[in-house]
Amino acid sequence: MYELLKREGRAKRGVLHTVHGDIQTPVFMNVGTAAAIKGAVSTQDLEEIRCQVELSNTYHLHVRPGDRLIREMGGLHRFMSWNRPILTDSGGFQVFSLAGLRRIREEGVYFHSHVDGAKIFMGPEESMQIQSNLGSTIAMAFDECAPALAERSYVADSVARTTRWLERCKKEMERLNGQENVVNPRQMLFGINQGAIFADIRTDHAKRISEMELDGYAVGGLAVGETHEEMYHILDETVPHLPLHKPTYLMGVGTPANILEGVERGVDFFDCVYPTRNGRHGHVYTNSGKLNLFNRQYEKDARPIEEGCGCPACGRYSRAYIRHLLKAGEMLGMRLCVLHNLYFYNTMMEEIREALDAGRFASYKAEKLDRMGGKKDV
Repeated sequence: MYELLKREGRAKRGVLHTVHGDIQTPVFMNVGTAAAIKGAVSTQDLEEIRCQVELSNTYHLHVRPGDRLIREMGGLHRFMSWNRPILTDSGGFQVFSLAGLRRIREEGVYFHSHVDGAKIFMGPEESMQIQSNLGSTIAMAFDECAPALAERSYVADSVARTTRWLERCKKEMERLNGQENVVNPRQMLFGINQGAIFADIRTDHAKRISEMELDGYAVGGLAVGETHEEMYHILDETVPHLPLHKPTYLMGVGTPANILEGVERGVDFFDCVYPTRNGRHGHVYTNSGKLNLFNRQYEKDARPIEEGCGCPACGRYSRAYIRHLLKAGEMLGMRLCVLHNLYFYNTMMEEIREALDAGRFASYKAEKLDRMGGKKDV
């Protein structure tokens, strides 16, 4: 159940009560595609850096090690030793990202595995069954993430099919949750709004899926080729047509600036690979902007990545040492950068919630963006 605690403009401060604990929102979910955060980050680390929700990938876990194996091991929480909430995406994004390896039909999508080329079929029922085997806290409906710049006729047909798929997902989830010996009989289902950058298709779809009384609603198919301005416009048009008293999730977004803009427009949930991917390449976030620790200027820099930061990296190691590790190809360097970046994101979300609690989100947002050097590339 989602509890709306406070609003400032369209920004929401809430809490989602789940079987695996409460999720304070707005929240950034830390992405662990294959049930692990890339960069040698353990679930114990996630607890230390105050992660609330871990996100794993349905398609990838189905391919390897297999959702049935994970079910035999007691479900994803037990398998990866994590007792806080987990959200699993549906495999729908792979319909977009693995375009060269799939065929879309009304019944579902035919894939070739990116690992060994083996044939895979996934439709709404299969996606729900896989996610039920994983036992995640929140399951995502199976959809097609159409390219942002696709033709209108294609997008309209795709959205109509995604709606039909959502109806099938809901029916199958209800059936699965009612079975005996299910890993998580209280698994939640979020539907996904699609429509590329066509505002009227987006709003019509938002109205339609809002009638289905789901546990939450995501806005998908953004940050896949459109400009930031187009993304914000779609949020402005779409989010007001999603239920106020249900969580809203902006999928795959984004930079700190994107998150601040999303919160302002009423978004509760975010996820993105940026903090981990950038960290593995030596790019670290600070309140003064992003740093590239490969740069020579940090060769003899004895300061932490950011003064006053409470992350495991900044509490003990210098920029110079971390740069050395990165240059030497030592995994510890990547690990420390990833830990710092995730801590930065998780801490920023805490600051956002505190600002909303105090009724000063607008001033917090302006100050944060100004400190980080404006909206560009932050």
